[in-house]
Amino acid sequence: MLILMKQDATPEQIQSVCQRVRDIGFVPHEIPGAIRTAIGVTGNQGPVSAEHFQDLLGVSECVPVSKPYKLVSREVKPESTVVDVRGVRIGDGTLSIVAGPCSVESREQVMRTAEAVAASGAKFFRGGAFKPRTSPYLFQGLKEEGLRLLEEVKRSFDLRIITEAKDTETLPLVAECADVVQIGARNMQNFSLLEAAGRQRKPVLLKRGMSATIQELFMAAEYVLSLGNYNVILCERGIRTYETMTRNTFDLSAVVMMKRHSHLPVMADPSHGVGINWAVGPLARASVAVGADGVMIETHPNPAMALSDGQQSLTLEQYAELAKELREMAAWQAGRRG
Repeated sequence: MLILMKQDATPEQIQSVCQRVRDIGFVPHEIPGAIRTAIGVTGNQGPVSAEHFQDLLGVSECVPVSKPYKLVSREVKPESTVVDVRGVRIGDGTLSIVAGPCSVESREQVMRTAEAVAASGAKFFRGGAFKPRTSPYLFQGLKEEGLRLLEEVKRSFDLRIITEAKDTETLPLVAECADVVQIGARNMQNFSLLEAAGRQRKPVLLKRGMSATIQELFMAAEYVLSLGNYNVILCERGIRTYETMTRNTFDLSAVVMMKRHSHLPVMADPSHGVGINWAVGPLARASVAVGADGVMIETHPNPAMALSDGQQSLTLEQYAELAKELREMAAWQAGRRG
């Protein structure tokens, strides 16, 4: 259920409604809007009677929510959510470019890459310190040393750091460094990790699982929101299909569907989506064209020598040219809307 408050509802009246929700055994979620506040109700297994709330001061109306992903749905929050990351906003109609290597490998590699990312005008740097890999014999990341190098990137270039937490044990350590905690495709349904991410208040970048439906991604995000962390960014990174010419099948229709059915910002990751460096540019441009709030690009000073995902990484020069094209596309689209 969604309880819509009147435009002139006072903070005391809003809290009175929240207390009534708690009194009947459910969980209230305040959702501020451009015009008025709404209160989402979760924890119920069936319909909630509007009679519980209609007599309370400040209540305008009670609206049933049909979607199982209540807090993620535009039924609950028609306005698009904007996630603020240290003063940089994702989801406000501008394009966010996130770039960096798959893995943090050395100080020289990460600082050289960060310099190129900052010079391109991007505000976000991605790099893995803890790397969940299919094989236990592959490079697993520099772990704590990787986080220290990411902290140096943050200080030196004022870039916002996006890095992955692979389990609940390392989440607190990652969250100390990260400006946005990434939950990767392999962990999309790691419910303990989702719950832990919901209890901390750092923004979360949630990637779609390798074989997950869009609704399953929404339900994973619901875990995070239901525990009070509303700063979630969804990410399409390709899904596993019968196609073998690409690493994954990059589902651009998912970007459109996510934007339609959820108020959360949507990022596109064409690097993992296709897994081939020469195809990343066209798919990044297509992502901007269909309305993605951000694009994540893997770049490396020497992709041939990368310890992970070199085949899908752009050189720093290729990345700089693509970032320029993406910014121009986004500016042109903004001009059309204006």
